[in-house]
Amino acid sequence: MEILSQMWSLLGLLTVLQNILPSQLLSLLNSLYESLHDFFSLYSYFEIPEFNGYCGVDLNDLYRHVHLYLNSVNHPSTTCPSRFTLSRSKSSNRISFTVAPNHTVHDSFNGHTLSWTHHVDTLQDSLDEKRSFSLKLPKRHCHTLLSPYLDFVTSRAEEFERVSRERRLFTNNGHGSYESGWVSVPFRHPSTFETLALEPELKKQITEDLTAFSNGKEFYHRVGRAWKRGYLLYGPPGSGKSSLIAAMANFLCYDVYDLELTKVSDNSELRALLIQTTNRSIIVIEDIDCSVDLTADRLLKTKRSSSHPSTVKDKCGRVGDSGDENGRVTLSGLLNFTDGLWSCCGEERIIVFTTNHRENVDPALVRCGRMDVHVSLGTCGMHAFKALAMNYVGVESHALFDVVESCIRSGGALTPAQIGEILLRNRRDADVAIKEVLSAMQAKILGNNHRELTEGCHREYDDTAKTAESMDRALLESPENWESWQGKFGGKKRKEGSTATTWERKVKFLVRLRSLTKSDSGRRGV
Repeated sequence: MEILSQMWSLLGLLTVLQNILPSQLLSLLNSLYESLHDFFSLYSYFEIPEFNGYCGVDLNDLYRHVHLYLNSVNHPSTTCPSRFTLSRSKSSNRISFTVAPNHTVHDSFNGHTLSWTHHVDTLQDSLDEKRSFSLKLPKRHCHTLLSPYLDFVTSRAEEFERVSRERRLFTNNGHGSYESGWVSVPFRHPSTFETLALEPELKKQITEDLTAFSNGKEFYHRVGRAWKRGYLLYGPPGSGKSSLIAAMANFLCYDVYDLELTKVSDNSELRALLIQTTNRSIIVIEDIDCSVDLTADRLLKTKRSSSHPSTVKDKCGRVGDSGDENGRVTLSGLLNFTDGLWSCCGEERIIVFTTNHRENVDPALVRCGRMDVHVSLGTCGMHAFKALAMNYVGVESHALFDVVESCIRSGGALTPAQIGEILLRNRRDADVAIKEVLSAMQAKILGNNHRELTEGCHREYDDTAKTAESMDRALLESPENWESWQGKFGGKKRKEGSTATTWERKVKFLVRLRSLTKSDSGRRGV
């Protein structure tokens, strides 16, 4: 009790002295105390205020990084304080915590123990608060710990911000020359590489390439290349091109910019849209061969050297002025967009082209350096089918899987969209679902065989009909050719003195043969 009474007496004396002594003297005494404390202390203290300077306008980026770093609850070496504040913002998809005011959280780095204290002071005669973080670390290792540790905190904070923030799906609104040519909605596509119907080897190659790209900042700067990557996805409709793009975005935690070229008026607007995209994003142009007729540019340049015609037609039959490229997106503009000087105005970007027909895409667009990775997506193999069966009906193995594999090898493979639709309709009964897929595969095999048989018959009949027509045409146009044709088909040559009656009988025979050929063609439906 005597100790408590002495402590209360000391606190009362300090309160009286604080009210009596001038504020300048109190500040001097406080500074002297802190100097003596720092001199004898085994730790160094570093304060990180919320704002730079005294105006309270410029936000301290390091304060934000420390705040994010301490929010990363998955960090194994972070010890949660006894009190913290929970929060969730609209731009985030997870709950985060903040160290409560004037509480301390401990951390470790390179075998050393460090601590962070969150200071929150209320300003006099104001509702504003002064916030800061105080870092305490061993004084002996201050110079070797401070810079590496802050770099580590910054990198972990950026990674946490990238993973936790809500991703956005952007599309151009047709006003790219204005301040914002993009509109966005939350991107919540559920596709991932775990649920994607891809062969394991292809899936592994894509994920490894994406990981190497996202971690390749130092490499790209060292070799002098823009930090970007191009992907060309091609295959029939329903092969999973859009789902692969969504899985890539979820894997890297990137935003997606869906560029609609038909809404872009000219090359200048295309560059403006590129400038407005952010880092860590995927820029997608779907159906690149159908968006605009880019291959017609080469035709126009070729026709431009012609003297008379001022207009030419492209491969789709559209008429254009051979000397006017203004007012539209050209092949040259798109090439500069993907690989020109303007393509390096941002970092960590992936450009994706998709097409159903790779042969229709201009070779200049898909060469190395523009489209670095070409991914062929087609019908499902056995591994992809098993992944779909597991996703839709929860079946890892089935007695009919061997039959499915034999159908795939026989040419009955279906696209992921076709198999997914069948499994979705019959998801309540796995047996029925697998049998329905088998029926569709067998129907495709029968259709392929019938088509091959029909095409073979048509080719054989066409060859016979062409031979008969050539014989008929030669005989009707030049009767003198009869001797050569007769010898060619096994007949005997007639002497020059053969009568006109014999020749007329032969002509009538060939005319009859021609009529029989035409009637047979009508019966076959050719």
